[in-house]
Amino acid sequence: MTLVDTFEAERPRLINVAYRLTGSVADAEDAVQEAWLRLDRASTRTSIDNLQAWLTTVVSRLCLDRLTSAAARRETYVGQWLPEPIVTPITSSTSSGDIARDPLETVVSDEDNRFAALVVLDVLPPDQRVAFVLHDAFGVPFDEIAEVLGIQAANARQLASRARRTVADPPPPVPDEEHNAAVSRFLEAMATGDLNAVLATLHPDALVMGDANGTTNTAVNVIHGAEKFARFYLGLLKRYGPDALTSMELVRVNGQLGVATFGWQGDTARNSSPPRVAGFAVRDGLVCATYDIANPEKWSGVRLPDWPARPVQ
Repeated sequence: MTLVDTFEAERPRLINVAYRLTGSVADAEDAVQEAWLRLDRASTRTSIDNLQAWLTTVVSRLCLDRLTSAAARRETYVGQWLPEPIVTPITSSTSSGDIARDPLETVVSDEDNRFAALVVLDVLPPDQRVAFVLHDAFGVPFDEIAEVLGIQAANARQLASRARRTVADPPPPVPDEEHNAAVSRFLEAMATGDLNAVLATLHPDALVMGDANGTTNTAVNVIHGAEKFARFYLGLLKRYGPDALTSMELVRVNGQLGVATFGWQGDTARNSSPPRVAGFAVRDGLVCATYDIANPEKWSGVRLPDWPARPVQ
């Protein structure tokens, strides 16, 4: 097997590691590609005892740099910061076409990469995120994590422990059937325009998070509580009219049912909308969160035909 073949066999795993570390498809793909360039240039590659570990270390260091840079960008970011979603057609299959060869298909098959789980990771400082993800998700020993972070193994263990306490209560993964049923009930209730019907589909602690970085309208602050959640979306439905629902397309967001719209042109700018993606989280059979990603910078992982070039209707 050639060096290229060996690396390509590792690419899906490395993309998975990098995406889990950064929450960014663009950063993950860049880090993995840079790791290949470093391997290809390395004069000592024949002496690498464990290529998988070597590549994981290189990718993790590159991701740590990107996490630090992202933390600096957030200081001037408008509104909430969400991970980059991986968006695929509802009918996508690992046995068909280009999607079968896309390493992101491997990423979304991992429950740890459900969108709600990534949102929880975003609250961690870069060093804690690296220590926690590498150890708990990928089983990397603490001495190797310490090498990535430039610290002692005992300190790496402490960072992972702190992170573990911080992310102790994310929405637990639910079977796809339960997720699909809850999201479908919510969308059907929204179509009625009835407040009580919508409330019946929402968890009492439901929240709305939006990410647009000032490029378009969304929830700038997190909206907490089922009633505020319902009134917010029903208000949008009243403002935008039927276009808000008819333009929606069912998709998979990080492997689970979500929606996307290529946007629409209303009578005025206020009644128009650019493309956007929405993911959901479900708890106890009810929608407990929705995530509105409308910032074009967060669309590196959208794998929909013609996105976002398809003209608005």
